[in-house]
Amino acid sequence: MKPIILVLAGLAASVCLSACGTTFQLPELREAQSQAATRMFAEARSEGPRKPLTTAAAERRFKRVAGRLSPVGRSYCEALTADRADFDCNVDIGIDREMKERNAYFTYRDDKPVIRISLPMLRDSASEDEVAFILSHEYGHLLGRHIEKSEQQALAGALILGVLAAAASADSGYYDPSLVSSSMDIGAAAGSRAYSQTYELESDTLGTRIAHAAGYDPVKGARFFARPEAARTEAGKLSFWGTHPPDAKRLATVLATMEQVEAKVELQKVQ
Repeated sequence: MKPIILVLAGLAASVCLSACGTTFQLPELREAQSQAATRMFAEARSEGPRKPLTTAAAERRFKRVAGRLSPVGRSYCEALTADRADFDCNVDIGIDREMKERNAYFTYRDDKPVIRISLPMLRDSASEDEVAFILSHEYGHLLGRHIEKSEQQALAGALILGVLAAAASADSGYYDPSLVSSSMDIGAAAGSRAYSQTYELESDTLGTRIAHAAGYDPVKGARFFARPEAARTEAGKLSFWGTHPPDAKRLATVLATMEQVEAKVELQKVQ
């Protein structure tokens, strides 16, 4: 095997080991939880259209929830990341007033953690429990380090296809750097989408614990995710249901996490 292939193979293996999987253990789902979740999922999807809140009422709802949730989320974050001195738990939670779609997201701005929810989503919420769960779920993406892991997975995907392309070139007796480069681009795109469902379930697990600790009902809140909505908006952009796919398994995960909380079972890190 040529040196370049050995280098790519070693890098791919190293990145995969550090990026794959969740940071925290997901709860095991029992049949009773899955059945209950299926019923809840069907009920949520059968609900009719909601009467939207006024902008003023939506902003008041956000202010109440964010004011109550923010200190709990920060305290929870600090407890889980006590072994990471550089972890920033000071999350800026606010309303994205430019976004026209119903959506919420977690990101970094100037290396600072940010959670945003749009006014259309707030106006569409039926309760403070729903807003609390949505915000807590986004908090879960911070604690699960999903942005960092997705970037690492994109690199791993690029390296893996790069290895295959390099090996194919070597076997043919001709090393084609352009083939390796284009393969790495394709691999990066594929790798960046890996484990998305697992990460959403991890965020649901963490969000359940945070919302409950703040005094909200995560089970009622999670019903928002089950509503039948298009994955894309009329403008072709991914909607909240495109980036957070509805699935009865998500509700089952919330139910299983709540059973752990009520039984005082602590959240465990993956070994």
